[in-house]
Amino acid sequence: MWSGQPHSDEGHPPPLEAVSVPWKSVGSCKSHREPPGGPVETSAVEEAQGQEGPAAAQLDVSRLRSSSMEIREKGSEFLKEELHKAQKELKLKDEECERLSKVREQLEQELEELTASLFEEAHKMVREANMKQAASEKQLKEARGKIDMLQAEVTALKTLVITSTPASPNRELHPQLLSPTKAGPRKGHFRHKSTSSTLCPAVCPAAGHILTQDKEGREVDTTLFAEFQAWRESPTLDKTSPFLDRVYREDVGPCLDFTTQELSALVRAAVEDNTLTIEPVASQTLPTVKVAAVEYGSTNTCALSGLARACRHRIRLGDSESHYYISPSSRARITAVCNFFTYIRYIQQGLVRQDAEPMFWEVTRLRKEMSLAKLGFFPQEA
Repeated sequence: MWSGQPHSDEGHPPPLEAVSVPWKSVGSCKSHREPPGGPVETSAVEEAQGQEGPAAAQLDVSRLRSSSMEIREKGSEFLKEELHKAQKELKLKDEECERLSKVREQLEQELEELTASLFEEAHKMVREANMKQAASEKQLKEARGKIDMLQAEVTALKTLVITSTPASPNRELHPQLLSPTKAGPRKGHFRHKSTSSTLCPAVCPAAGHILTQDKEGREVDTTLFAEFQAWRESPTLDKTSPFLDRVYREDVGPCLDFTTQELSALVRAAVEDNTLTIEPVASQTLPTVKVAAVEYGSTNTCALSGLARACRHRIRLGDSESHYYISPSSRARITAVCNFFTYIRYIQQGLVRQDAEPMFWEVTRLRKEMSLAKLGFFPQEA
């Protein structure tokens, strides 16, 4: 049975009793057991340690202070270096910004100048285009008028070739040969008939009149005729051909050689270009400031000869609005040259369908008229 009192077992020694053992506290710095020697030695060690404690603490503080000073100095130097680097980078960035700003200003200025020049060029192009368009429209209008006029002239010339010749024009087909103040033909202004009996048949049925035969003797100059035949094979108004070169040298040049050289050159160029106009002067258009009495045929000054003559005609060169009053002698010289050029233009355009010899004699007659006009012979007007 189990009982509350322990019983000693048989054959086992009795248990040991608890023995109390004295203990000592251990120091904070050292965890060794108390050495043998007793409490006297221990107290001596503790006293020595108590004297060394303040000195060690003061040494540690000084060391900490020196370390913190070193760290502070190194940190200050590092911060100064970083600040210097940052300032240097900032300065470079400021310079770069200033350079980019100047580039931007320059580009803006160039862009403004380019824009202004483009607008100016565009306005100029538009203005030139408008001017060209206006000029083209004007030329087109003039060209259409000239085409209509040329078509009428071609029709008239075709009729003229059939019914008339430059030597004997049909005045009904050419109203410009009539007097502006009279319904009928002008008296004393008829051309001399051609000296060539072979220019057209003796009887022209369309014209209804008979050409009188000239009893004057004549003979063909072989040199002149050869030059004319060579020109007739390829008719042109180029002065380099021997035929026209001779006519210019012997007839056209002397006939248009007036006292006023500058105006003479302009007249000659207008005759060659077929742009000269001769207009009759009515009595009311004569200037009143140059003479005391205004009357038809009063004294005026010829612009070509410079002589005081009754100027009943005036000339206009091309599209110019200027008019030059000319005397009857000057008019005869100009019309003689115009008649020659008119006839050779007829030949060039193929409007004269005759043999070479009748053409040659008509050209010779026209050259004779230029020579007579140069010498001062001209038909009187009534």
